[in-house]
Amino acid sequence: MAETSSNPKPDQMTLSLTLSQGLTPREAKPEERGIRLIQLLLKCAKHASSGNLHRADECLRQITLLASVSGDSMQRLSAWFASALAVRLVKRWPGLHKSLNYSQLQKQEQFDQARLHVGRAFPYLALSYAIISRTLVKAMTSERVIHLVDLGSGDLNLWIPLIRSFSCLHTEPPLLKITCMNANRVRLENLGTRLVKEAETLNIPFQFSSLNVSLRELTLDKLKVTSGEALAFISILNLHTLLAEDDSVDAHFSHNNKTNGIKDSKQMSQFLSTIRSSSPKLLFLVEKEADHNLNKLIDRFVEGLHYYSAVFDSVDATLRANASSGERLVLEEMFGKEIENIVACEGVERVERHERYGRWMVRFGQAGFKPVRMWHDSMEDAKEMMEACGRNGYNIVNEKASLMICWHDRPLYAVSAWTC
Repeated sequence: MAETSSNPKPDQMTLSLTLSQGLTPREAKPEERGIRLIQLLLKCAKHASSGNLHRADECLRQITLLASVSGDSMQRLSAWFASALAVRLVKRWPGLHKSLNYSQLQKQEQFDQARLHVGRAFPYLALSYAIISRTLVKAMTSERVIHLVDLGSGDLNLWIPLIRSFSCLHTEPPLLKITCMNANRVRLENLGTRLVKEAETLNIPFQFSSLNVSLRELTLDKLKVTSGEALAFISILNLHTLLAEDDSVDAHFSHNNKTNGIKDSKQMSQFLSTIRSSSPKLLFLVEKEADHNLNKLIDRFVEGLHYYSAVFDSVDATLRANASSGERLVLEEMFGKEIENIVACEGVERVERHERYGRWMVRFGQAGFKPVRMWHDSMEDAKEMMEACGRNGYNIVNEKASLMICWHDRPLYAVSAWTC
């Protein structure tokens, strides 16, 4: 990062988004280095929040000497948070930011693939899918027509095992209708082809429909729900994006638009009302167990550090045998883009607005939904499911009608089911 003069003007500064690959001082011990990195990151976030570009730039210069995308988990985490802070600062010059961001656009498809294959490295999604599948099969056993709506995941790892589970029922298999919505048309086409082929192989009645729309564009007319169907919706790490709104309004009128300390969201309320009007038998929600929907940068920065430190520690434990793997780098780039959105973006552009399950309980309750006890006869069953994944350090905790998927007792994902 370039040095600035002793009395620089904001428009004279240069900021670098390049992450250090090997500038870690040899004399720094990991524990001391980690503490120093946290101190510098928090200091930099405060300067970035207050608009003190010169001091924020100096903090970033020091961070780049300690952080590295190829170091230990704290170094890698710090590198991505430093990058996010740098992006926030560069956004003060829209032309510069747009030019730098242009080279990153082609990576989006790579990140989409990382989301689809993250289950190979981590049990978070695999466990969520297993819980959803067993709950659905148990709840829908007596139904003759089942309509399942995927609210954006488009993940074969969810749908293939679920189709197979319905094919194994002792009774005659029901007519299974799956509607998948996604903004990626190619993904929808590939998913539909694969699911139809699987259903033909298993010889079960099956219909697939695709909706090339976003959550904001979904209407009941597009779903084509018919009378007599047992309807269920499944949202995997998508629903929080509906919380994106103009935060300046909340800042000025916070005393008028909060209920039980939770920010009102007209968009979320309308969506849940639309879903409820279809009288679904079940609505499944999988979301990160974190609180990133906070107005103040420093508040969500601290929350983000706490949450993603557990994520990066779990990456270390899972991929330790292949620490320099391209798979790990792609996964951490994906998490890095989430961190960037949380730290560098504001208003409707900030879509990574994860909330803890307690807040979702309030939102769903206000919309007229009630929690459903998901499949598990006892926590012993959950432990067996975890052991089947062969991942040490992960556990499932039953809490307030949800199942928390944890890393060393630090909740990372919440899985819940709801009905009208």
